[in-house]
Amino acid sequence: MVVVRSGLNLQEVLDSVYNGIVAINTEGRIIFVNKSASRVAGRSEEELLGERIENVFPETGLREIIKTGRHQPHQKLKFRDGMLLSNRSPIFDREGILVGAIGVFQDISELEQVTQELNEERIVAKELQEVIESSYDGIWITDGKGNTLHVNSAYERIYGIKAEEVVGKNMQELMDKGYFSDSVTLHVLKKKEHVTIMHDILGTGKRVLITGNPIFNAQGEIDRVVTNVRDITELNKLKQELDDKEKQAARYQNELAKLRSGMVDDDVVVESAQMRHIYDLATWVGQVDSTVLILGESGVGKEVIAHTIVRSSDRRDEPFIKVNCGAIPENLLESELFGYEKGSFTGADRKGKLGMFELAHKGTLLLDEVAEIPLNLQVKLLRAIQEQEIMRVGGTKPIRLDVRIIAATNKDLDERVSRGEFREDLFYRLNVIPITVPPLRERKEDIPRLIDHFLRKHNNKYKMHKTINTEVIDRLAKYDWPGNVRELQNIVERMVVLTREEEISLENIPTQIKPLVEKERQFYVDVADVIPLKDALFLVEKKLIIKALQKFGTTRRAAEALGVDQSTVVRKFQRIRDASSEL
Repeated sequence: MVVVRSGLNLQEVLDSVYNGIVAINTEGRIIFVNKSASRVAGRSEEELLGERIENVFPETGLREIIKTGRHQPHQKLKFRDGMLLSNRSPIFDREGILVGAIGVFQDISELEQVTQELNEERIVAKELQEVIESSYDGIWITDGKGNTLHVNSAYERIYGIKAEEVVGKNMQELMDKGYFSDSVTLHVLKKKEHVTIMHDILGTGKRVLITGNPIFNAQGEIDRVVTNVRDITELNKLKQELDDKEKQAARYQNELAKLRSGMVDDDVVVESAQMRHIYDLATWVGQVDSTVLILGESGVGKEVIAHTIVRSSDRRDEPFIKVNCGAIPENLLESELFGYEKGSFTGADRKGKLGMFELAHKGTLLLDEVAEIPLNLQVKLLRAIQEQEIMRVGGTKPIRLDVRIIAATNKDLDERVSRGEFREDLFYRLNVIPITVPPLRERKEDIPRLIDHFLRKHNNKYKMHKTINTEVIDRLAKYDWPGNVRELQNIVERMVVLTREEEISLENIPTQIKPLVEKERQFYVDVADVIPLKDALFLVEKKLIIKALQKFGTTRRAAEALGVDQSTVVRKFQRIRDASSEL
């Protein structure tokens, strides 16, 4: 029983209720309305009293209560742009006669919006869950403290564990129990950044690539760590097969190039990827008449590349004229290149003389050391190349020619152009197809093959049967060869001639390069004090890995030199970086 203090009427009590209350008589007219209902309707209580209910609340349903006399609890109804939840009841007098109906309602628009948003979030969450489960890669999600929240079925497949074994457990705890030997999640939490490692799953033969990514909250703290695991075992197998196919294709390509150029392997040694590419390029451009500029240090084999171009061209049976522009005195170079008419200067042949351009008619002219041509001749050379015609020294009429031009130099023509020592227009005319031959120190894979090639060549030349110890080949492969292939050929010939035994051994390496070769093999570890062996091994590994990376530039090549897997170099280098960052 509700007790109302003296002076407080029922209207005042109901006006204090948050829910709206509306009562109608059997004719459907409003006989009572409290302040909350008036506020929702947007009209005063005085205006609402006596008004037909459908004019104020069209969907209230109170007229249906008058007809049926039954309660209708928890009914939703739209009102304007909102949503109301109402409880509708009939009103009976003391004799049980139906005299009206009452509705109590609450504005649930905000609650409806929240409910809708919650449902939408549930749908998104379900879709996200389906996406995570559909991933072929394993996905492991933890919170910002390393506690496992979710593991998808792909991760279970790759690692052979069940989600129920690990969900809810901390990554450090799982490592302590032997589930993992390393945890990317813990690395991410420590470094607060993206981390990637390679990992071999013990007992399975599987190799996986693991990547952990942090997700930060508004305060800049790690809220989640998402780890992606990809099984690259099959990928590595396919990569190896692809490498084998590429090597096989390279061999076929090399054989095809030799057939196309009509040459034998005694002329060119191709082992490294760089030289395979250059050899194939030279063979290809030989089939067109474009001007070629061959660049490279002295002794790298620029003339050999020029021969390759000629042999693969339609001009192979025509003259191939070679001019060393740096070996001819400047005052004679013009007449050597372009020839001269009889009596054109003192001491000239009375019959005149054909120049190198005319001698190369229908064939190919190699302008070796082209950077040495003086500026006053460069204009005439440009015209000869551009117009395919020359003017002899002392001549009065041009001579039309058909000559394919190949130029070569060990100088930096760009630099010479910038210094005004070489004409820019001539440089662009020559630099139609540039071919840069790398120095021998950058393609050391070629050294063993070149040694064998020169050994056979000089054995045949001197009618000998010398062999070379593999240790000698290994030592010579470590030398930088400033004189490149030419120097290597000279050294091999010297060892063949001067070695009295049938086998060339380490003691037969020429004295001028022996100390340099041995120096490259030296490696000193300075131990200032007694330290644990574990720390000493770490320091040695650190020096070797950093030295290998500095020398070879990539983790793959460094791993090959160190005789370990690339993943080992990556992992150990990461450990070195971690140790450095902690200091």
